Amino acid sequence: MTTKVKPIADKVLVKRLDAEEKTSGGIILPDTAKEKPKQGKVVALGAGRYTESGKVVDFQVKKGDTIVFASYGGTEVTVDDKEYLIISEDDILAVVE
Repeated sequence: MTTKVKPIADKVLVKRLDAEEKTSGGIILPDTAKEKPKQGKVVALGAGRYTESGKVVDFQVKKGDTIVFASYGGTEVTVDDKEYLIISEDDILAVVE
């Protein structure tokens, strides 16, 4: 049985991109020195943000987009031994094209 995570409202489920294994100068980084990437791929979207009048505002990102997000935004979750991040659309800073 596969567990599925469906974000609600304006939340986005993101799979973080892998951390860099070595620096631009060629130094191999140990796991403890690797910084968590601030980029990821959109896996799933909630229903959208509601305005005060009750209208749903569509997301500016779509499933499959590679995004840049705020450093301390979101909540980390583990589902079926895979790590994800649930963030608010407000924490998304850019889409990588």
